[in-house]
Amino acid sequence: MTAFAERADRYDEGWLGRWHHDVATRSAAIAATAQPAAGRVLDVGCGTGYLLGELATRLPDATELIGVDAAPPMVATARPRTTDPRVRYSVALAESLPFRDNSFDLVVSTVSFDHWSDQPAGLAECRRVLRVGAHLVLTDLISSWLWPTTLTTRRRARTVGRARALLDAAHLHPTHWQPIPPFLRAVTAQAVE
Repeated sequence: MTAFAERADRYDEGWLGRWHHDVATRSAAIAATAQPAAGRVLDVGCGTGYLLGELATRLPDATELIGVDAAPPMVATARPRTTDPRVRYSVALAESLPFRDNSFDLVVSTVSFDHWSDQPAGLAECRRVLRVGAHLVLTDLISSWLWPTTLTTRRRARTVGRARALLDAAHLHPTHWQPIPPFLRAVTAQAVE
């Protein structure tokens, strides 16, 4: 988290910033297709807020779009970048979301999941705040090319099989997988009982 805090004010710059924007734009399109009538939207690991800006444009009927990030400087960078009164930001961990059960129509997370300290707990929290039938759109490092990294001490859901198992355990049913080359994949998962 320290690295993200230190880079917050220049996170959107350079080739890496352009890449993050491209991933966010693609993820926003997937999310808007998955849940076009979303009223309340949550972005877990919102960074500088670029994805929520994209979603605010694509979901004009949304009543509230909330971004949370574990790095306070990211939230501080995101806040002044929006003039949309529906959008707000706060500091929170994926593993401990400060929202009521069944309170969101759409949860998104883009290039954040790999950094969660407890992926199963974070997914359980995403499911807890989603209404039954609503969707999670998760875009992250999920590729068969990454299977060797699952053998190291950094054990993460970097393959489709691992990600599917974690989603299933959290009562999130994967309905669509979309590759975002070279190593990213977006999964749309529906909240089930």
